Amino acid sequence: MSETWPAYLRVSRLELGAGQSVAVREVSDADSVAQDMAATMLATIKQGLERRQRAVLIVPVGPVDQYPLLAEAINQQRVSLRDVTFIAMDEYLTDDDRWIDESHPLSFRGYLNRLFYDRLDDSLAPTPDNRMVPDPTDPSQLPRRIEHRGGVDACFGGIGINGHMAFNEPPETDDACTVDEFAARPTRVLTLSRETRTINSVTVGGEINIVPRRAITIGMREILSARALRFYCNRRWQSCVVRRALHGPLSAGCPASLLRTHNDAVLTVADYVAREPDICLR
Repeated sequence: MSETWPAYLRVSRLELGAGQSVAVREVSDADSVAQDMAATMLATIKQGLERRQRAVLIVPVGPVDQYPLLAEAINQQRVSLRDVTFIAMDEYLTDDDRWIDESHPLSFRGYLNRLFYDRLDDSLAPTPDNRMVPDPTDPSQLPRRIEHRGGVDACFGGIGINGHMAFNEPPETDDACTVDEFAARPTRVLTLSRETRTINSVTVGGEINIVPRRAITIGMREILSARALRFYCNRRWQSCVVRRALHGPLSAGCPASLLRTHNDAVLTVADYVAREPDICLR
């Protein structure tokens, strides 16, 4: 392997996460990632209800396969979500900064409705007020409501190809930003990077023009303020970015590297993500 390439790419499967504060767990495949994520989300809900008679979770649409499993488990175990708050961490926007319609194939609100909320027994489902989405007309509303609910029990999510968490994109080259400044960025409206739009176009047949250019995202401040961070990676292309996040520079240039600043962060990966990147085996 070329010595000019970053040293973090040479981190072996057995060394992944070694010496870092982030606990790394490996499961067998994408189905196992979904099952583990659903089980962890349900356990977090139950723990919150036991401790505080409420629970607050920040949740992603990516990974996604956990939601039907979670809905099935909640219905079977008769766990009431009436006092559980689900915060969708982001949503695409139109060019005039309004939520895209729920019928759009990439709408996160639409996905959560179809694959999670609508599958729950009506008597168990969270109330409409407890199904939060960042509001582009008032981004500061979400942090206020989180504070009113006593903070976030756990933030669940994935890692983007450029290291983003939610839609917290790395700063552009003309945007000088320290780690502390980036960690303090709040819930906000932003323009998505071309890298994010390109990789996300895979879900719509590779047509980047379908992917909106604007989005609203929960902030790094809200993510890092959660009592626990539980992130999951189930894509083969995440092998390199996971290594960058865990073993590369702690930098706003790789937002997921800030997982290392949290005192209760766990990263669960499929076995093919944990394996050395293909480029390292040539």
